[in-house]
Amino acid sequence: MRSRYTAYVMRLEEYLLASWHPSTRPASLDLNTSPQPQWIDLQVISHQQQDADHATVEFVARYKINGRAFRMQEISRFVKEKGKWFYVDGEQI
Repeated sequence: MRSRYTAYVMRLEEYLLASWHPSTRPASLDLNTSPQPQWIDLQVISHQQQDADHATVEFVARYKINGRAFRMQEISRFVKEKGKWFYVDGEQI
């Protein structure tokens, strides 16, 4: 989760797409929207592993756009395939 947050901060589309599960991965991401969010911090609330290959992470990401503060809270689902974790999807809270 932290590596994906960092990739959003740094606008690393290639990494984000590579770490996204092929079954739900979009063709591309538009990370160069204007105005750009100013990412402030990431707080991981909880991590639960359902089994060896499935896990969820609840997090809060805070950011600003044009000086106005926002927060995004999500429960993300991950799956492990061939020893590598992939983001599947998330439910915003």
